[in-house]
Amino acid sequence: MTTFALVHGSWHGAWCWELLTPLLQQEGDDVVTMDLPCDDGSASFETYADVVCAALVGCDDNVVLVGHSFAGSTVALVAARRPVRQLVYLCAGVPDIGRSVFDQWRDDPDMLNPVYVKGLSEPDAQTRTTWVDLQLARAILCADCDEPTAKAALNRLRPQARYPYTVPFPLAEFPSVRCISVVCSDDQLVGPDWSRRVARDRLRAELIELPGGHSPFLSRPQALADVLLRIADGN
Repeated sequence: MTTFALVHGSWHGAWCWELLTPLLQQEGDDVVTMDLPCDDGSASFETYADVVCAALVGCDDNVVLVGHSFAGSTVALVAARRPVRQLVYLCAGVPDIGRSVFDQWRDDPDMLNPVYVKGLSEPDAQTRTTWVDLQLARAILCADCDEPTAKAALNRLRPQARYPYTVPFPLAEFPSVRCISVVCSDDQLVGPDWSRRVARDRLRAELIELPGGHSPFLSRPQALADVLLRIADGN
């Protein structure tokens, strides 16, 4: 039995995996999700990794660790702390050794679609932002979701502190584990061309492409489940 550890990205929570989870469980596998403290202005990606590791206490090493969007930094830290069998970057902002997310974006503007910031509030005292333009949020995060799914997701978005993105990635090297990068061809947040290049040049990762946008767990959960199950089977 494989344990799929599903780690959400910015503004999200464990709720975002609700359509995917039963599709993995019906194949006899276990699923672990968690709410990261993304609304805590003092929490770093290291803090997020603490939460993921705590959720995996009692699990064996047969873990497929999946990080969506800017959980890319979190899952890399987790894989450096405990054994996992495979590490999956899903539409992910892959970290770079010694640099923060903001450093990367400044030096490589193809990483992110700059339009997304127009949909966010100004940071509050804890550097937290929220989506205030839900129409833009839909276009960036849920472009290929049906209307009921998109509306339900947008209503559950959480505040996200900017602090983790300012901290240089602390590892001296990436963890030694099989990596797979799942890139969605119409991702409106993380640039697909950037993701392909980073998968090849930085991670030496296997590349899997899916159609659609940034949130395949919402728009095409069965297709994503099929990919993850193949990965778990070693295919």
